[in-house]
Amino acid sequence: MKIKDLRAMSEEELKDKMVELNKQLMELQFKRRSNVEKPHLFKQIRRDIARIFTIINEKQGEKSGQR
Repeated sequence: MKIKDLRAMSEEELKDKMVELNKQLMELQFKRRSNVEKPHLFKQIRRDIARIFTIINEKQGEKSGQR
């Protein structure tokens, strides 16, 4: 997922996306025992989750700076 697309989302949308990615990651971890077809997805999903955390923190920092 592109950072530009993530920045355009609201905080609620980002949190929903993060829940969805965590579910995908969990499913992949269960499948890991039986040879995953696309092992590159582990790294990709973890990075997307980290990007979302970063953007959420940036948005919260902007809110606290406006007070």
